[in-house]
Amino acid sequence: MAGVVLSAITKTFPGGTRAVDGIDLEIGEGEFFSLLGPSGCGKTTTLRMIAGFENPDAGSIRVAGRDVTALPPEQRDMGMVFQNYALFPHRTVEENVAFGLRMRKVARDEAARRVRDALAMVRLQGLEERRPGQLSGGQQQRVALARAIVINPTVLLCDEPLGALDKKLRQAMQFELKELHRRLGLTLVYVTHDQEEALTMSDRIAVMRSGLIAQLGEPREIYDRPTSRFVADFIGDTNILEGRVEGNMLRLAGWASPLPSPLPAGPAAVALRPERVHLAPPGTGLVDARVTEANFLGDAVLLKLTLPGGASLLARAPRETEPALLAPGAAVAVAWRPEDTVPLEGA
Repeated sequence: MAGVVLSAITKTFPGGTRAVDGIDLEIGEGEFFSLLGPSGCGKTTTLRMIAGFENPDAGSIRVAGRDVTALPPEQRDMGMVFQNYALFPHRTVEENVAFGLRMRKVARDEAARRVRDALAMVRLQGLEERRPGQLSGGQQQRVALARAIVINPTVLLCDEPLGALDKKLRQAMQFELKELHRRLGLTLVYVTHDQEEALTMSDRIAVMRSGLIAQLGEPREIYDRPTSRFVADFIGDTNILEGRVEGNMLRLAGWASPLPSPLPAGPAAVALRPERVHLAPPGTGLVDARVTEANFLGDAVLLKLTLPGGASLLARAPRETEPALLAPGAAVAVAWRPEDTVPLEGA
C-alpha cells in the first residue's frame, strides 16, 4: 500500500522558475524513501509540498489514501525535522517535545507519558529540564526527532536533518535514525544532497534534476546501473568512457572496451566505477596506462591514470596491491569485465 502518492505535481515560483515539473511518485507505506539531488533540483520544494508548507500549482497529494492537497500542515498527520532543528531556545527539552501535543490539546497525563516515551526512544532521559543551548548538536537533533515522533505521525519528513553535524556524529545519527525508523514502522521521506547518506539509509531513492526525477530505484540499482550521464556522475566516483560502437566493442583512442551487450553503431558512452578497474603489469590488460596521482584512503588507494590519447581514468585499488603498481609514474595495465560497464542514455 502506498503511504504517499504524488500525481503530476508542479510548482513554479515567481519569476518563472519551475521548481517541480509534473512529477509522479508513489512512496510505500513504511518505506524509508530519499529525495536526492544537487541544490536547486526541487527536492526540498517537493518535501514542503508534501508537508503543506507549499501549495502545488497543479496535481494532487494523497497520504494513506486520503487527499491532503488542500489541507494545512497541522491537518496532515505528519512530523517534520528541519536541518536547523527549529527548537524553541527559551523552552526546556520537555517543553519542546510537548509543544505539538499541546497544540493538539492532548490531555496532560497522556502528553507527559508520550513525551517520556519519545525521549526514551531517542535516549535523552535525564535531560528534560535542559534548554537547547545546553545541548550538543547531536542532542538537539534528537530533541527535534522526539518532537516529530511524539505526535504519532503517519509520515515523518526530514529536510537534510544531519547536514549541520560533523562526519562522525552524522554517521552515528544515520544508524540511530534507521533504527528508529525500523522500530516505529512509519513512512519516512528524507531529503539530502549527500549521495553516501542516501545510499546508506534508504529503501529507495529518487534522484532529482531540474524539477524532474532522473532515476528511481533501490540504492544498489542506482549505484550499479545508472541510466544517464547525470546520475552516473552525481552518485559517487565514476568514469565516463566515450567512443564509437562497433559490434560489441566501444572503440576509443587506440584501444577498445568490451560491451555487456551489442549497442547500435555510432557514438556512445558507458559508465565504469573505479573499484571495477583492475591493475596488472603492462601489456597484460585491455590497455596500458600510467599512474599520475595516488591518494591513500585507508582501506584503498584512489589512482588517477592517464590513458593513450591523454584521457584520465580513476581506479580504486586495494591497499594490498603490489606497491610498484601504485607509485606515481608507474606503468600499468588496466582491465574490467564487460558487465562492469553500464551504457548511458542521454544527458
